[in-house]
Amino acid sequence: MLDLSAQVPNRRIAVLIDGDITQASLIENILAETAKYGLVPMKRIYGDWTEPNMKGWKETLHHHAIQPIQQFRYTTGKNATDSALIIDAMDILYEGVVTGFCLVTSDSDYTRLATRIREKGLFVMGIGRRSTPRAFINACEVFVYTENLTSETERAKTARAAKRASDSSQTASEPPALLKQAVEMALQDSERAYLGTVGNILRQLDPSFDPRTYGYRQLSQLVKAYPETFEVMKETGPGRSSLVYVIPKY
Repeated sequence: MLDLSAQVPNRRIAVLIDGDITQASLIENILAETAKYGLVPMKRIYGDWTEPNMKGWKETLHHHAIQPIQQFRYTTGKNATDSALIIDAMDILYEGVVTGFCLVTSDSDYTRLATRIREKGLFVMGIGRRSTPRAFINACEVFVYTENLTSETERAKTARAAKRASDSSQTASEPPALLKQAVEMALQDSERAYLGTVGNILRQLDPSFDPRTYGYRQLSQLVKAYPETFEVMKETGPGRSSLVYVIPKY
């Protein structure tokens, strides 16, 4: 059993949302996911609130105490939201009032922003659609697909689609290959790997790694789905806590 989230005591996260490409119906799940990694004292959403597509946000903003930031479209077809969000993020960064950011967007224009924030030693997580460009995903320490924040039924559909894609394409990003790489990197002298270490390495190899993508709530369940490749072993640790290890089968 392993939750890949890692809440750090006193970590304060600013949630900055690109309202032009984020669904209001997901905001409760987005905030709950962010809260796994720290406290959320700052919540802002950026968009042109004169546009009809933003009306669905009104009730949600009040309920979750999210501050709307107005950004007019100065040119037809151009999205000015990203510039406003980036400028605000840099101001917040240098004010030193938070120790982490959650950038809710699927736009690769925020790649350099995420990189710059991490260069200053702050935590950065991203939340966006599965179609988010890999450059932005890799710029974050953690990236969560919005498809994994939907209902169990919708996640099951997403997982089946991912499995079909995996079956039809033998790539290094497939779950077994990625799991095997992480396990081998985490192996101890006893030729077994602590599941927690495996989880940490998986996130380093792929910030978007999430068992929910493949239809499993926990990493241990995903590993057990490949019995021909891995063996999962439990031991009783100090205080009768359970320690879970993964043993590769060669």
